[in-house]
Amino acid sequence: MPAAPARPVAAPPVPHPLRTRSFRLLFTGRALSLLGDAAIPAALALAVLEATGSTSALALVLGCAMVPKLLLLPLGGVAGDRFDARTVALTTDAVRCATQLLVGVQLLGGTPSLAVLAVAEALGGAAGAFAMPTGSPLVKGTVPEEALHRANATMGVAQSATRLAGPALAGTLVLTVGPGWAFVLDAATFAVSALLLTAVRVKRIPVPRRSLRADLAEGWQEVRSRDWYWASLVGHSAWNGAAAALMTLGPAIAVDRLGGGTTWVVLLQVGAVGFLLGTLLADRARPRRPVLTANLGLATYALPLALLALAAPAPVTIAAYGLAQAGLGFLSPVWQTAVQRAVPEHALARVTSYDWLLSLAAMPLGYALAPLAASAWGPGVPLLVAAVVVGGCCAGTVLVPGVRRFR
Repeated sequence: MPAAPARPVAAPPVPHPLRTRSFRLLFTGRALSLLGDAAIPAALALAVLEATGSTSALALVLGCAMVPKLLLLPLGGVAGDRFDARTVALTTDAVRCATQLLVGVQLLGGTPSLAVLAVAEALGGAAGAFAMPTGSPLVKGTVPEEALHRANATMGVAQSATRLAGPALAGTLVLTVGPGWAFVLDAATFAVSALLLTAVRVKRIPVPRRSLRADLAEGWQEVRSRDWYWASLVGHSAWNGAAAALMTLGPAIAVDRLGGGTTWVVLLQVGAVGFLLGTLLADRARPRRPVLTANLGLATYALPLALLALAAPAPVTIAAYGLAQAGLGFLSPVWQTAVQRAVPEHALARVTSYDWLLSLAAMPLGYALAPLAASAWGPGVPLLVAAVVVGGCCAGTVLVPGVRRFR
């Protein structure tokens, strides 16, 4: 009699990435700095407005943080690939610790200088341009290949949790001890993150030294050569522009038509919960076509845009926003894992920097165009246009062969 076929041996379970010492240290430092950063937007806005009474001054400070970040992101990608990503991240943590501490001291002194605040935020934005592209190389360099997806999902959970806790922390600090202490806290989180990074061990792929122009061109070629990547970036950029329009016009619609400011606060909190649930789902789900599935989830952002434009009932609009943010939470770890597995390690930081550049560049455009269009045709028109654009660009990726084939 023929021998019975041997039963396939099940692969051993992959240990959770938090059991890996280097990833655990990286996760702890990133989670702390994310919490500190989440408290900053509200504290900065209140501090500048209290000190100057001018929204133009606030716009100046915010612009000083954003412009250097956009201009320097490609250089940050080159630095992340050419040098040790851990060293780059450690250095930028130290710089941001110093800038946030400077802002905190200015605010605690009682008479902050607008020029000092603007310069400090510009330096912090420049440091952020070099820090952001190091995220993917650091994760990929601290966990085994089979644990990448779960590591990205774990980072996503930390991000979503800080979205919930950060504003509450900012409100507590501002109302009790003043906004300056929020910046001191943020500086402390960067200091702890830098200290933890000194103990992280990251795998590194040697990169040949070439001209800056050649490095930038190679990174862009890695983007252009993958239709699934650049097509998805178009959708992601459209999403960020639409999000800027919603954040600009949404509060006024909520106050005027949906029951007041409380509706807007509830909408944002439900969105934060939705983001967390989407991240948790990404940790468990393994879709056969991850990029396509994630892009379709991102297309749901068209729903709250359209419902706000039509002044739909508040509960329906809030639920739609929670669903849309769940789509964003699902996309984040799925997308990062896809990129980390498909892009060569020696170009990962540069490719990530172009991703951030195209995504962030659309936000100032949304902030600028949405109010202009609303003043001419009312807020409903730009929101409906944004809904069509984001839905069409994200769902339209199904037409791209690489998106459908990516498994």
